[in-house]
Amino acid sequence: MRLVCGVRVALALAGLCAYVSAQGAAAPEESTYPTKPVRLIVPFAPGGTNDILGRMLANHLGARLGRTFIVDNRQGADGAIGTEYVTKANPDGYTLIVLSAAYAMNPAVRKLPYDPQTAVEFIIGLGSGPTVLSVGPSLQVDSAKALFAVAKSKPGQVIFGTSGGFQYFATALLQTLSGQQFNIVLYKGTAPALVDVIGGQTHASIAPILPSQPHFKSGKLKPLAMGTLKRSTMLPDLPTLDEIGVKGFDASNWYTIAATPGTPKAITDKLYAEIAAYMQSPETLKTLTSMGVAVEVKSTPVVRKFVRDEIVKWRQVAIDAKMPREVN
Repeated sequence: MRLVCGVRVALALAGLCAYVSAQGAAAPEESTYPTKPVRLIVPFAPGGTNDILGRMLANHLGARLGRTFIVDNRQGADGAIGTEYVTKANPDGYTLIVLSAAYAMNPAVRKLPYDPQTAVEFIIGLGSGPTVLSVGPSLQVDSAKALFAVAKSKPGQVIFGTSGGFQYFATALLQTLSGQQFNIVLYKGTAPALVDVIGGQTHASIAPILPSQPHFKSGKLKPLAMGTLKRSTMLPDLPTLDEIGVKGFDASNWYTIAATPGTPKAITDKLYAEIAAYMQSPETLKTLTSMGVAVEVKSTPVVRKFVRDEIVKWRQVAIDAKMPREVN
């Protein structure tokens, strides 16, 4: 009996040692992360805010952590192509992605090869970029209320020029909450949409503040209201749509960093700490504020709940606007 007990004890100790050894073997890799280059996916073309944020973070993290962070632009399907790539990557922390509001909008109109509720592991919320409602010279109004009065008197005749994706959803939300009927014309990007507003082919647009601001300064576009719940430091005297009566209107293009599900918590915690410190540094705040980005660092649980709420919000917008949904 003693011999049997002794064998059992020995086997139990051996198993415990093996477990401890296995746990210890994983720890050094996580504690020394990264040990090779990290790929940071930007699911949109170069030049946009997603891309700029991605490159800023890649440069900082590379310098801080001693390994190259490679920005990889994999655009298409309003960000769904790049997102799918990340969902299929190894969950080792060496594939990250810069996500934005399109992530929460895509499920409303696209048949996705992943479940947006579980497709990624959110690491940190970075902040958001505001939108601005503006008009061109073909519509002589001085306020958003005056614009809505024209739209009410001429249903479907006020033409909004907008790119697809985020701006399309923002315009649809404005139409729903203002109770007006617009003629929404889709363009292949923000720039050509704004060019036609300026040229008089369309009347108005609700677009990100960064590409709109130069046209405000030149007088080619007239800003009427902010499309966010808070005023922007770039246009502090401009009221929000919520303030003037379009209650609850908020079309902010938010940004977050995520990884493949199953990425070790030690790695995501390390990335969170590094990114949070960088985003809140005076130099970064100054740079991003000049771009119209409102920095707001959010933890993983907060981002996860926020994105789930956004998915519900934009799905309802799509339903109200009768947006067509992919079936294949």
